[in-house]
Parts: sequence; structure tokens; C-alpha cells
Amino acid sequence: MTDALGLTRLLKRFDRTVAVDHIDLSVPTGSFFGLVGPNGAGKTTTLSMAVGLLRPDAGTARILGVDVWEDPSRAKALVGVLPDGMSLPERLTGAELLTYLGLLRGLPAATVAARVDELLTVLELADARNRLVIDYSAGMRKKIGLAAALLHAPKLLVLDEPFEAVDPVSAATIRTILQRFVAAGGAVVLSSHVMALVEQLCSHVAVISRGRVVAAGPVAQVRGETSLEEAFVHIVGGRTGGTEGLSWLES
Repeated sequence: MTDALGLTRLLKRFDRTVAVDHIDLSVPTGSFFGLVGPNGAGKTTTLSMAVGLLRPDAGTARILGVDVWEDPSRAKALVGVLPDGMSLPERLTGAELLTYLGLLRGLPAATVAARVDELLTVLELADARNRLVIDYSAGMRKKIGLAAALLHAPKLLVLDEPFEAVDPVSAATIRTILQRFVAAGGAVVLSSHVMALVEQLCSHVAVISRGRVVAAGPVAQVRGETSLEEAFVHIVGGRTGGTEGLSWLES
């Protein structure tokens, strides 16, 4: 079966800094895949190249077998993306934003209207449908961004910190939506710093450190006999516990 997402020898440099160092990664179809790593490990850069937002210096990215850079229109029709720090047209209302994006993708107007109403209702944004996006809170922006990613019924979702700034009730709704999406045969790639969330939701996980994949596979295999958080700290060579110095905080 073709992988939902396949990255081969993906490389990205910024001046003399190698942000992503020849990454190989396979995301199985029908999986809930977590991508974790320390700050600056290369997660966001990797995901940006994977979905066509940032051109790699070398390597390939394929979505359901379609090369992202050789056939971008076809590849991008298969994926819904919630990028980190996503910019939105702030002078549109929530409903106008989704309608614009749906029509831009070539969906029939009636289909767009029905899906916009349903997404706004399910994500608890119906009361804010006629409010300008500039007036949305951080959590509301995250939810309207997710609605935009889901609007065209993609086969793959790539979500960078989708639960950040989202309240617990909305987070539970989002989890249910994503689990239904995977159960129906879709695949989700989720980047997060919250290990408990990844451990709870994901069937597979990859750990990125210094631009390389240092561990990947089913969650149970990667975490071993410990929690995913403990395994992560061990894998990336971090440390936990007290910090030397700062004695003035104890006075």
C-alpha cells in the first residue's frame, strides 16, 4: 500500500546551518503519526517541505505517491495543512474565509456552503461566523485554520501544534474529528511538544533531533517500557531534574 507521506533524503540548509539533514520518513496510510523533537530540531522545516510550502535543497516528498514538487497541484489537492504560525486573511469573516478557500479549490458553491456551515457548527465557531478573523482569539484562529484544512476532504492532514491555545472542550472535539478521519482511512501527521497527547492519540511516532530522524515506529516500540516522555528525553540526550545555580530563587 502506498504511504500517505513519504520523505526521501530530504535536505534543507539556511546559510551554513543544516536544518534538515537527509531525512527519510514513511507515514503509513490510515495512521495517526506523531512528529516530536526539541525546539529547533527541524520539525516545522520538515513539514513545510513535505507539503510544498518550502522547497528542499535535495530529496523528495510524496503524498500518496504524488511528488510534491513535480506535480504540486495534484499533491496539494490530497493534503490539508495547518502550519505553524499560519497567516490568515484577517479582513474576512470566518465564513467568508472558508467560502473563499473552498471556491479557490474549485469546489461547487453549494458544496462549499454546506461544508462551511457544518464545520463552523462542529468547531463551535457558528456564533463567530460573521466576525472578522482579526478579532478571533488565538484558539479560534487555530480552529478556523483546522476548518480550512478539512474543507476539501483531503486524504492526509499535516497539523503543526493543532491543540495549542485551544480550550479543553474544543480540544476534545478536535480529537474526535481526527480520530474519525483516521478510522475512515485518512492519515494524520501531528507535530506537538506535548508527549502525553502524542502517546494518547498516535499509533506511530518519529523523533527528530538536529535535523535527523533518531527513532521511528509504532508508539509502543519507540517508548519501550517507559513513558513516551521519558523515552524522548533519553533518545535526544536531554536531562531532567534540578538545575545547578539559581540559588537566589530559594532564598
